[in-house]
Order: sequence, then structure tokens, then C-alpha cells
Amino acid sequence: MSHILRLIGMLTCPRFKVTGFLGGERDYSKLKGDTGPLVYPAGFLYIYSAIQYITGGEVYPAQVLFGILYIVNLGMVLFIYLKTDVVPWWALCLLSLSKRVHSIFVLRLFNDCFATTLFHAALISFIHQKWHMGLIIFSGAVSVKMNVLLFAPPLFILLLKAMDVFGVITSLAGAALLQIVLALPFLLSHPIPYISRAFNLGRVFIHFWSVNFKFVPEPVFISKELALFLLATHLILLAIFCHYRWCRHEGGLFCLIHSKLAQMKLKVAYLSSFPLNQLNKSNTNLRILTTEHIVTTMFVGNFIGIVCARSLHYQFYSWYFYSLPYLLWRTPFPVWLRLVLFAAVEFCWNVYPSNTYSSLLLLAAHLAILGGLWAMPPEYPYSDFPNDKSHLEKKAS
Repeated sequence: MSHILRLIGMLTCPRFKVTGFLGGERDYSKLKGDTGPLVYPAGFLYIYSAIQYITGGEVYPAQVLFGILYIVNLGMVLFIYLKTDVVPWWALCLLSLSKRVHSIFVLRLFNDCFATTLFHAALISFIHQKWHMGLIIFSGAVSVKMNVLLFAPPLFILLLKAMDVFGVITSLAGAALLQIVLALPFLLSHPIPYISRAFNLGRVFIHFWSVNFKFVPEPVFISKELALFLLATHLILLAIFCHYRWCRHEGGLFCLIHSKLAQMKLKVAYLSSFPLNQLNKSNTNLRILTTEHIVTTMFVGNFIGIVCARSLHYQFYSWYFYSLPYLLWRTPFPVWLRLVLFAAVEFCWNVYPSNTYSSLLLLAAHLAILGGLWAMPPEYPYSDFPNDKSHLEKKAS
């Protein structure tokens, strides 16, 4: 009975948070649900308001809607995988075998599902070199849940490679503008509560729900020392992968930044010395990124954030599950070990409640995958064709 009541609480929590918004409340500090105050950006409210309108606030129709969302998201993920040719066809079935992900989408109705789906839509735009459109969709995903920002560091590197500095600035401005427009009703009335609640980076999660660090004693788990250690580890790993893997063919991160600054100075010189119709000729040194480089960089960057997260709750599995087969096939491991690691991760996410052994196993699997990703040499990032499928031989294993 307690399990059923807990499930009902999870299903109806978004509804109660949306009800206050639909009733005219614009103070984020007063929007609450069964699980506590509202801590998601404005996009969450708009989506769940639409769901409540469509379903009448009933759980079953909402589950049907989320089932459709699951299928749409899976279709986009399969499209991304087929564009890269990294994972063999028979391994694509792994993307539909997760009991936990089925629960997250079809039973629990978490906003993580919409955030994940919007991110995959943004990624499809990126692999088609539609960076401005992709940034708008990416910003929409962030407006549903902030975890999408784990993709921001690798995305910024890709933007620097794909566009000049002016292009990066305009694309980021478009993403920021969407955030402002969505939050405008709250920013005009109660800006401080909105910013502090919707983008609170200092929240401490409950130790009981942690899937990855349950073996850590609770006093250590909630300590600032652990938070700072994991943050430092996250930043160091991002810097190492960025310099030695993602930017290796450019000579490293600092060489990439230097070249982009030099390119900006050159463009400014053209702007001041030649008519505007000559400006486009100074853009010929921009190059097209391969699909595999885009997908690998994004997935690895997000996975680093997952490994260093202080607490992963059960719904957070959707943040990286769909990248797992891809990441495993980007390692030098034999097929049997890839499948064992996949099964180990899935097993840990289905242990309820998590315990010392399951969280230790999950951390070990994560570190093994991260080590395998580091061991693989980086792919050549550039292509001469916009829709190139990476020019790499399709792996048979």
C-alpha cells in the first residue's frame, strides 16, 4: 500500500505545482507540490499546464501521452545512432530494454522525459549543422530541467569549432532570449524568487534517494567538502578531455581559442576595410564538423557530469541512458565486456532502495566506461560534407 501511495504522489506532484500557476500565482516561492517547492524553470510550468488541460488532470491519459513521448524520443535516438554508424544494428535493441526508463517515462511522468526529448531534438539540429536552431531547442530543454546544462561545456567547444566568435555570440543570445521570454511573467513580478528557485545550483538532495553515492555516510554526503571535491573533479575532467581529446586536432584548447580570436580580428579588419559584400569571403575557413565528433563530444561531456554528480535519483537515469550503448561502443572493450557493463548499470538502477553494494557497483561501472573513453583515440572532427556520416568504417563489433 505504501508503494502505491508513493507512486500516486509522484504522478500528481506536477499537477499540484501547476495548479497554483494556473490560478494566477507568479511568485515562485509560493508554488509548491507534494515533494516540496517548485525548483524547475518556467518551461516546466507551460508543458505541464498543457498536459493538465489535455488530460483533465487524470493520470491514465497523461501516461498514454508520455508513452507517445517515449516512442518519439526513441525514434530520434535511433536516428542519431544511425547517422553515426558507431553501434552495430543488433545492439540498437539495448535502447528499448530498460525497465527503469520505461517506468520513468510511462508511469512516473517526470519532466526529465521532456528535457531529454528536447535535447535529442537539439542534437539532431546540431548534426545537421543547424546551430542557431539547435541552441533554441537546447534552451527549451534547459527551461524544463537544468540537468541539460551538463551538455553546455562540450556544446560550447563545438560552437567554437563550427562558427566564428560572432556566430557563437548570436546563437547564445538567441538561447538566452528564449529563457527571458519564457520567464517574463515571473521576472516582471517576482524576479528574485524565480531566479533563486528555478536555477538553484546549491540544492542538497536526500541521501536516501541517492543511487550512486549511497555507500558514503550521510554526514559526508551532505557536506560542502564532498560537493567541492566533486565539482573540482568535474571541472578537471572536462578540461583534460577538452584539451587532449576534443581539441586535439586543433592543437589543444588554448590553440583553438587563440585561432578563434585571431579569426575575429581578421573579420573585424575585413569589416573596416572592404564593402559588406566582401565579408562573406572571409568566412571560408569555417569547417563542417562530423556527426560522430558532435555526438561523441556531447555524450562524453554529459557522462563526465554524471560520474561526478553528488546524487543521482532514479529519474536521473534518463539523463544518460540513451547514450550508454554509444559510449560503450566508443571504448576499446570487447563486446562481452560492453554488454556486462551495460547490464551492471541497468541492474544498479533497478535496485530499490539502493544500497552500499549497488552504488559501489554503479560507480565502478561508470569509472570503467570513462576509462575506456579516455583510452580511445579521438576521431578526426572535420568533414567536407554537411551531411557526412563521419567517414569512419562501420564497426562490426
